[in-house]
Order: sequence, then C-alpha cells, then structure tokens
Amino acid sequence: MRIVTFTRSTPDTAAKVEVGGDGAVTWGGAATVVNPWDEYSLEEAIQQAGKAGGKSAAIAVGAPMHDDALKHALAMGLDEAYRIDDAALDATDSLSYATAAAAAVTKLGDAKLVIFGKESVDVGTDSHIVQTARKLGWTMLSYVSKIVSVDYAAGTLKVERLVEGGKQVVSASLPAVISVMKDINEPRYPSFMGIRKAAKASIPVWSLADLGVSGLRAKAKTTRFANLPARTVEVEMLTGDPEDVAAKLVDRLLAEKVL
Repeated sequence: MRIVTFTRSTPDTAAKVEVGGDGAVTWGGAATVVNPWDEYSLEEAIQQAGKAGGKSAAIAVGAPMHDDALKHALAMGLDEAYRIDDAALDATDSLSYATAAAAAVTKLGDAKLVIFGKESVDVGTDSHIVQTARKLGWTMLSYVSKIVSVDYAAGTLKVERLVEGGKQVVSASLPAVISVMKDINEPRYPSFMGIRKAAKASIPVWSLADLGVSGLRAKAKTTRFANLPARTVEVEMLTGDPEDVAAKLVDRLLAEKVL
C-alpha cells in the first residue's frame, strides 16, 4: 500500500519575480525551493506510511526543474519519487495537471491516500487538487489540520479541518485526497545521509503514454504575463497645531473617500 503526495519546485518566496519583455516570468536566477506548502504534505506522507506499514511516494508534474523537489522529498525520507513529463502536457493548465496526476496514482495501483499541500505558491491556486480527486472519483477533504484516525482495513478516515470561525471534524471513506495546512505537523530536516542518497537517485520519468493518457488538450493556456503598472505616490506632510492637522487629515480622507 502507498501513501502518495505531490510536490513541485517553486521560486523562493524572497526572490524578486519580474516579467521580461517577452512576457515570460523570471526570478533573477534565484534558486528554486520546494513549494513551501509541500513541506507539510511530504512530512505527513512519511508519517502516515510509517503508521500503515506501507510506502510513501512523491510525484511531480512538469519539467526537469521539479527533480529538485523530488530529491528533497527522498532526502526527507520518502521511499519513491516519480516525475510526469510529456511534450503534449501543459502543466500550467489545472485540468491537464489533474488528468496526468490521477493517471499516475492509478498506475501505482495500491494508493489509499493522496496528500497535497494547501496550494502552489507560484500559481496561487488549489484547483488542481480538487480536479485530481474528481478525476480519481475519490473523496476530497481540504484544509486538513489533523488526521485524527485512519483505518485502512475498514476504509475509513477521520480528520480535523480548519473552517472559518473554528474547526470541523469529519469522517470519510477511503480512498481519499486531502490537502493539508501547516498546523498538521513539523516538517523534518533532511539528514546528511538522506541528502547524499537522494543526490545519487535516478528519478523515473513517465510520459502520458506510460500513463495510458491520450488526446490531452489544455482547456486554458497562459499566453504571457505582464508587470503591474507602476504606482505614483505623492506624500504630503501636515504640520502645525495638532487640532488643525487632525482637521486637515479628516478633510483629505473625506476627499479621497477613505471615510
């Protein structure tokens, strides 16, 4: 039995992201990092596989740059890593991503639980997670802050979800797809031996044909990006008697319709 998680490499959140004249995004040559939300899903996959006596597997969808995230996953302690890459695959289209992701889970054959991080920081969306669950036909539970219990023999799962104004405890049937929050665990640091082992690892790359997927066409395509227009800011310092300054400030706020 496998616990499967998905990951990807993203620009460091401290990197300066800009759009070039060709409409392509660059981040100044800064190194990529594991999608920050995936740190928690990777850790949870390791823990859940250990409790179940099964294997943990990490999958990335897209270009070779995502091998860095997969090797980080192996260094943390995941058992297996795979990447899906194909000329016909547009990984920026969430439905294409989900179709390939679901096919990879099906190919593994013995997955009972798929774990995602809350979202991907580079695209700021979690639609691919819901779509993957839909493609699999599995239960979907989002914003999971704690896995209360799992009974793989009985095929049941109980989790705690973060909802507006509180928490919600729900039960569901397995197999299931969940997305996790940072409250769920404390990600471990890769060990030195883990890093050395991962550096030597050869990551299998699956094509769409390997997954039995054909005729995949992106439903949405990003043609280019553009920088936000520059903002001009004017600063006016109000001086004088505090009461006069307060009155002037209120007048300015009213004029700008702030109040």
